[in-house]
Amino acid sequence: MPDPVSWLLMERGWRVVDREGGEVGVVDEVLGDENADIFDGLSVRGGALSEAQYVPSEHVAEIVEGSVRLDLTGDELDALDADPPGPNN
Repeated sequence: MPDPVSWLLMERGWRVVDREGGEVGVVDEVLGDENADIFDGLSVRGGALSEAQYVPSEHVAEIVEGSVRLDLTGDELDALDADPPGPNN
């Protein structure tokens, strides 16, 4: 089993799986403040033509080299708000 890695190492294109291990997409963008070491979440893209889905950091269960596991099912992921929090949200 691979060792966990920091959120700072995550890259676009890493595989994203749900809590059962089913692939739900790939990392599209990592959101956070590197200088303050604050991980806000990530955007997950399910396919080339799909919109990116924002996943808050509290739903990231594990990060290993090349893969991110969520604590959500695919259906729970689909039910999340698609937009990351911002100054107007």
